[in-house]
Amino acid sequence: MLALAARAFAAAGMDGGDALVVSAREGGLRRAVNVCRAHPKVAVLTAPGAGPAELGRELHPQTPRAFVVCEGLGGPDERVTRARPAEATTRPWRDPRVVIVHDPRWRGETAGWLAAGRPGPAGWALPEEDFEGRRGRVLCAEARALVLAGLGPRLGDLVWDLGSTGGAVGVECARLGAAVIAVDRDEEACETVRRNVRAHGVRLAVSRGTAPQVLPYLPDPDAVFVGGGGPPVLQECARRAPRVIVTVPPGPEAVGPAREALEAGGYSVGSVRLTVSRGEAPPAGGRRAEEPGSVFVVSGAIR
Repeated sequence: MLALAARAFAAAGMDGGDALVVSAREGGLRRAVNVCRAHPKVAVLTAPGAGPAELGRELHPQTPRAFVVCEGLGGPDERVTRARPAEATTRPWRDPRVVIVHDPRWRGETAGWLAAGRPGPAGWALPEEDFEGRRGRVLCAEARALVLAGLGPRLGDLVWDLGSTGGAVGVECARLGAAVIAVDRDEEACETVRRNVRAHGVRLAVSRGTAPQVLPYLPDPDAVFVGGGGPPVLQECARRAPRVIVTVPPGPEAVGPAREALEAGGYSVGSVRLTVSRGEAPPAGGRRAEEPGSVFVVSGAIR
């Protein structure tokens, strides 16, 4: 697989050292497309029903990319063609064994751990101060760790981050290799997400819109985080049948309705009340001047 990708980059006159390689035959079209959404340079080893045309239909126009289609690699009819995704959907292809999907505007680097083949970034559930939050609101690191554990974001996944007021969860999912679409109805919140994306050097799509109305226009997710919106949003997410939905209700009174919405959608549901206390322990027989805050996390896994 790697040898075939290396030959494609050589034939195209491109450096493949910072690229990811994904097989549509082994992982399917959907996972290959999600890797292309998340990363700026990907070599896709094609399969029947997962060639240049299918990749172009899935990526255009939401994900601007350039294609390099490598046909007949190693044979007498070897041919390298540069095309736009829309063009790739309309022309005939002969033995397109590899499609290099890249963003010519990208001036950063693919996440170092991905390019080096290591199992993950150096750390996750980053401190709150590593993120900007709208009106200072950032989900605490301890709750974010629990949310990320529930979502299980990985290379080839698409994660929706809905109404998170800054995109900390979405950015962390992108750092772990997943494709992410962050949705918020407020332009200020969308700009905050974009600043966090730039600060962490990841790729993440931002969609301004109101959930659940905007959700039918998004590609199917593998995992969903709902930071705001309540039962109507959870119900719409459940209709798309991602493997897991995780939400952080605003208070104890919202936990029950969140659980009911997920259970009605066919999910096995669990909930956790997380009390975060930092610093030194209170003195014996005493208590802190301020009671620690609580965060409620509700998770649903598809049955």
